[in-house]
Amino acid sequence: MINTLKAHLFRTNHLQIGEGNISGYIACFLAMLSCLGVLAFHFPEYLTTPELRQNYSVEFLRQLMFGALLLAGSLGLLNFIRNKNKRLGATAWLFVILAIAFGGPNVEVTNFSDNTPYIGLDWFILDLLGSTLIFILIEKLFPHRKEQKILRSEWRGDLNHFFVNHLIIGFVLLVTNHFVHYGFGWAVSTTLQNYIHQLPFILQVVLIILVADLMQYFVHRAYHEVPFLWRFHGIHHSAKEMDWLAGSRQHILEILVTRSLVLTPIFVLGFSQQVISLYVIIVGFQAVFNHANVQVKFGWLKYLVVTPQFHHWHHASDKAAIDRNYAAHFSFLDYVFGTAVKGQNEWPKAYGVVGDYVPNGMLKQQLFPFKKQK
Repeated sequence: MINTLKAHLFRTNHLQIGEGNISGYIACFLAMLSCLGVLAFHFPEYLTTPELRQNYSVEFLRQLMFGALLLAGSLGLLNFIRNKNKRLGATAWLFVILAIAFGGPNVEVTNFSDNTPYIGLDWFILDLLGSTLIFILIEKLFPHRKEQKILRSEWRGDLNHFFVNHLIIGFVLLVTNHFVHYGFGWAVSTTLQNYIHQLPFILQVVLIILVADLMQYFVHRAYHEVPFLWRFHGIHHSAKEMDWLAGSRQHILEILVTRSLVLTPIFVLGFSQQVISLYVIIVGFQAVFNHANVQVKFGWLKYLVVTPQFHHWHHASDKAAIDRNYAAHFSFLDYVFGTAVKGQNEWPKAYGVVGDYVPNGMLKQQLFPFKKQK
């Protein structure tokens, strides 16, 4: 049934209001996420992220799931009645029935241990739901390429990247924490950390983004200029169409290395948890937004902060854009270090790696760096 749904989605060229496809896709999307949510309710110690479950309300999540199932069932029925092709509506109802059969929003959550190994299924559900609601809307309101479809080519591979990257969040945090604490614990200075804590909150936020971006700039530049590292980073650049999901296309080892190195100065400087939490939110939004199919005018701010136009040039296959625009947050870093693309009044014509030699599909892309290069 899932393969049938994927095939139907892949064959669809346009999403037109009134055809019934949009309601069917939304119904399937909500029903599938609800099924995953029921699994998380049944096995919270293994399928939920400790940092998240300490902050959200189980009762609110129950109400959210109830609303999602109700909407999925209603839209699935609407699709089934109005659309000649009944597969979307039937698929949505199949997952609604499965979710309800396994307890739905009424699954009892008992006490459990916080020290078990886990995968971030709850983080995947919440982030995918929030990202689709926010960024698909933004892309439709302010599109760069109006003709680009929501379900553009290679979307399934990037969704698999999104899924895997979220599920391994526990492993990533474990590795990065060990690397930072055991590798750079010697560099911690109580005097320096106390000085950081005395700074105004907003200044701490600007500082944490700046030091993280400085580290990321040089790590990012190394990925481009060292051939062995490019094998891994080239996967991220292989997307030939840019949207909010394209940024998820990353090799697992690149994620581990980059996050470990970026977290190092943050750990050494000893920023408070509140500052780090806000930094994570800003970084998460900006990372997705800058890959999105969005065209928004920022005026002179584009010389200060990274915008979608600035980062799209980084992904361009145009000769003038190769190995340029490395910064993730503050674009002025590239102007300072002489790596900014010149003349960015227009947008790039094409994206992807020159030669288009990176294979399609998440699994093939994870194996690609280890294969013999021609």
